[in-house]
Amino acid sequence: MVIGPNGEQLGVKPIKDALTLASYAGFDLVLMNPGGKPPVCKIMDYNRYKYENKKKQKENMKKQREANLEMKEYKLSVTIDVHDFNTKLKNARKYLEKGHKVKVSIRFKGREIAHSNLGKDVILRFANECNDIAIIEQQPKIDGRIMAMILAPNKEK
Repeated sequence: MVIGPNGEQLGVKPIKDALTLASYAGFDLVLMNPGGKPPVCKIMDYNRYKYENKKKQKENMKKQREANLEMKEYKLSVTIDVHDFNTKLKNARKYLEKGHKVKVSIRFKGREIAHSNLGKDVILRFANECNDIAIIEQQPKIDGRIMAMILAPNKEK
C-alpha cells in the first residue's frame, strides 16, 4: 500500500513502481507499517520526518521535566540560631532559583507544641526572606507535631 506525499492513497503497488514514483516526486519511500497486510509505505522527505520526530520528542521531554519538578525539604526548629537559619535560607534560595519547589518544615519536640505560634513565626520569616523569588503555594499547616509550608518559584522571573 503506497501513500502519496499529500496523504492520498495510491493503492497497492510493487516495490519498484513505488520507488520510481518516489524518485519522480523527489522524495523517499518510507516503510511506515511493515507488519500490516499489505505493508504501508509513504512517499515523504525522510530527513524532515526525522527532524519533526526529534522536535516532538524534545517538546515531550520538556513537558515531562516541568511535571517532575523536584521538591526539597528544609527542616527548621523553633529555636534555630541566626547563622543556621541563614545557611538553610541561602541553600533554599539557590534551589528555588533553579525552578524547583521547597518544603519548609518544623518538628515540635516535647512541650514546644504548646507554642506553635513561635514555629509559625519562624516559617513565615523564612517565606518573607524568599518573597522576591518565591510564592507561598501552601500556607503553614500543622499535621501532628510537624508544621509544613511549600514555596514555589515565582513564574514572573
